[in-house]
This record gives sequence, structure tokens and C-alpha cells, in this order.
Amino acid sequence: MNNIAKLVRPNILKLSPYSTARDEAGGAEGIRVWLDANESPYGEDGINRYPDPMQKRLKGKIAEIENIHAESIFVGNGSDEAIDLMYRIFCTPGEDNAVAIAPTYGMYGVCADINDIEHRPVQLNSDFSLPVERLLAATDGHTKLLWVCSPNNPTGNAFPFEQLCELADRFRGILVVDEAYSEFNTASRKGKDLLKGRENVVVLHTLSKAYGLAGARVGLAFSTPFIVSLMNKVKYPYNVNLLSQTKALETLDSVDKIRDNIRSILAERERIGNILPLIDAIEEVYPTDANFILVKVREGRADDLYAHLKDFHIMVRNRSKTPGCAGTLRITVGTAEENDTLLETIRNFK
Repeated sequence: MNNIAKLVRPNILKLSPYSTARDEAGGAEGIRVWLDANESPYGEDGINRYPDPMQKRLKGKIAEIENIHAESIFVGNGSDEAIDLMYRIFCTPGEDNAVAIAPTYGMYGVCADINDIEHRPVQLNSDFSLPVERLLAATDGHTKLLWVCSPNNPTGNAFPFEQLCELADRFRGILVVDEAYSEFNTASRKGKDLLKGRENVVVLHTLSKAYGLAGARVGLAFSTPFIVSLMNKVKYPYNVNLLSQTKALETLDSVDKIRDNIRSILAERERIGNILPLIDAIEEVYPTDANFILVKVREGRADDLYAHLKDFHIMVRNRSKTPGCAGTLRITVGTAEENDTLLETIRNFK
């Protein structure tokens, strides 16, 4: 039994997953008459048929773009499915725990609560840097997962690759690095590089942000073939619908357009990041490696500015009640026109 297998819940190791007839037949290649799944024979564009449960074509395309083996790719119903699977695979309810940075993406804590797993948040340093020693000190023999979002949500900053390596090498459980915003991080080394020579790392990605497919709900996880096989074993059989798989493939065939969009977002991020500090209402603009900017509003008036923007039909995220983010709003980088509207509305705030 390998070291990672020892971390897996025993019932998951023994689990016999649901198997479709097409799984049992070794795939659907060459089939002309479909009479195995009690589907309707009537429908357009193949929507009357169940989707590929293992998303083989989509994984093949992702493998080509990301330069990673398809066996190391999990495709899920958004990244939230992969987050939930981590708890269900590795954590025994009422017994194990997970450590996470704070503030960060809220679903790590929500999924912990759903699965009856103790959630141990560790506050970032005052400058939002990574408290490596405090994170490791919060772990014990029942800590199965360590969550690090980089670039982090809502703070926007990415953490040094060397610190992520240190966590992976010193932590005895599974380090999960959520890189939902990685395409907007210009650092040369990313989470995938952590996988080289390590068996205890899972890197989350998504097509919701840079690829513009938030409505399709397509999340990704990269890890060892063993961990990916566990995720495929525990997931629901047809977890990513046909329309989402088709749209994802179409989008991935247009990577040049996606890269242009990313460049535009980065240019707008720099532009509004330079203008916001010049507006009276804004006290501080925090450095960001994501497609959003966290700003601190003067005189504790974040709630007032949030209400003002909403009155003018502009929606941002109010993070002022989040520990460590008092008095802040999180602003997504939009189009140039949207950003101009935002900036003018903030200038008019009294």
C-alpha cells in the first residue's frame, strides 16, 4: 500500500464504483445502435444520450494544452465538486480535520461542515503573506487536508512557489492548491510544477474564470493517476453534462482568443489599479495576481460605498465583515466600459 493510500478512508479504497454499460464495454467507439442505457432514441445534437462519464475528448484536449497526462486530470461539475471529493475521499466524518488559510474561498469550510469535518482556519499574516509555520503547527495526526488558494480569494495575492513546496514536503497529508485564478498570475512557476516528484499534491483549476465558462460549470483537478482514479471512483457517473463538455471543447479550440482576453483583463487590471488610489474614497489598493482587486475604503465606509454602487446597478463583493479584510470591497476587472462606469460612480460617492 502506497503512502497516499494510507490516508484514504478504508471504505473508499474498497468501494466498487457505479459502472455504466459503456464503461464495461470499454467505451463507445464504433457503436452505431444505442440500446444499453434506456435513453430516448429521439433527440437533436446527441442531447438524448448520456454524456461520456470520463470526458475523454475533453481530457485529451486539456492534456495537450497543459502538457500533462490525461490520467492525471479530473474533470468535475465546477471546482466545488473536486473540493467536496477531497473530503469524501480522505476525511472520516467526526474524526479528521482540515487546515486552511484565512481569509480564503468559503467553500473549503462549507464542504468541511457538510462532511462533518473539523475546519481549522489559520489567519494570513497582516500583509496577507503565507504563515507557513503557523499552518503546519495547526495540523495534527488527524489533519488530512491543507487548503491554499493561490492567487488567493479575496486578497488577490499569489504565494511564493518555494513556500508551497515547503508545505508539500513537510505536511503529511494532502496539500490542495486552488489555482482558479492562475492564468492572471504572471509568475513563471505554477502549481503543476509541485506535482513533479510528489504524490501528496492536488492542484485545482477551472474554466470559469479566464476561459469565460462560469455558466458551464467545468472544474479541473491535476494530481497523480492514483488520486485521480479515486476521484473518478467517488464522483457521480455523469457529473459533467454534454452541453458543458461540448462548449468546453469549442472554447479550448480557441485558446488564442482566450489569451487575448487575458491580456485585456491584465491591462485593465493595471489601469484601474493605478486610478483607484487617486480617488478620495479609496484608502488602499492591495497588490493582486488575480482578475479582481481588493480595495480598502476610507473611514470604514465600505458598506456605504457598496450601497452607493448597488444604487447605480453596479455589483461588487463586500468583504468588510471578513476577518482580516475589514473595510474592503472586492472588485472584479470588467471591460473597459464597465470599469469606466465603476470608476466614475466611485468618484461621485460622497
